[in-house]
Amino acid sequence: MNLSSLHTHTKFCDGHDDIETLCCTAYEKGLSSIGFSSHAPIYKKTGFTSDWHIKVDAIDTYLAEVRDAQRRWAGKLRVYLGMEVDFIQGLTGPADRDYREMGLDYIIGAVHYLIPPRGAPFTVDGPAEEFEQGMGEGFLGDSKALVQAYFDAEEEMIHAGGFDILAHPDLVKKNNAKEKWFSLEDSAFLRRFGGIASLCSACGLVVELNTGGLNRGKTQELYPGPHFLQYFRAARVPVLITADAHQASDLDGNYGTALGALRDAGYTETVLFDGKSGGIPRWAYEPLENFRCKAER
Repeated sequence: MNLSSLHTHTKFCDGHDDIETLCCTAYEKGLSSIGFSSHAPIYKKTGFTSDWHIKVDAIDTYLAEVRDAQRRWAGKLRVYLGMEVDFIQGLTGPADRDYREMGLDYIIGAVHYLIPPRGAPFTVDGPAEEFEQGMGEGFLGDSKALVQAYFDAEEEMIHAGGFDILAHPDLVKKNNAKEKWFSLEDSAFLRRFGGIASLCSACGLVVELNTGGLNRGKTQELYPGPHFLQYFRAARVPVLITADAHQASDLDGNYGTALGALRDAGYTETVLFDGKSGGIPRWAYEPLENFRCKAER
């Protein structure tokens, strides 16, 4: 069995390619399955404007096109219907009822936005100037308080539930190249890693090992990085490799690096999504040794 990618963005949100192009490329690359995970709409619930979330009036078309691809690719490529849903404190999250009514195969829970104590909400992975402005206005320049607020939001999302896969759990580091603002090896942050890993384990969540930052040249390491990944291993949290692809060429980008990181952290297997039964996701556990030749050549 080959690897998969459940974290995939199309032209419906901030991706560059359409569903059919992505399916064709996944098939050509030998992936066992592809899952589509458009950024869920947020405007009606939050009033936030964005050019990277799917628009409400496009949701029905998105759902229909992915379901059509499921039928057309049956027997050749497994196609799954998902959504990446933002948790924004006090406003919206994966546990919202409307997502359960869409008939999705899975939901990826993500924290991009912070609601700071003062000033305007902002995204931690937006442009560097936006991040710096948000830290300055919202947290009075206290980068450690910003990071703690990010992990607070992540823990709150996990407690609220409603999703199957935890997205890029240390996304807050995206604008922290060369540890410009903070070190995630700070003892206070490492304690938070342990707490989040324990929560994921208790809630039966799968965590993605996301290669998207490397694929797009935005980071020098995976999400999560090696320290965080070791905490997930210690808590026995299953890990799913994803590309967070925004274009077809990245569908298996840096998968060899991800497999190596799993081995370094002490993992001996990864998981692959195998659909849902009775509303519960099924996960197939695959030994890492099965992928050595295919993904690391």
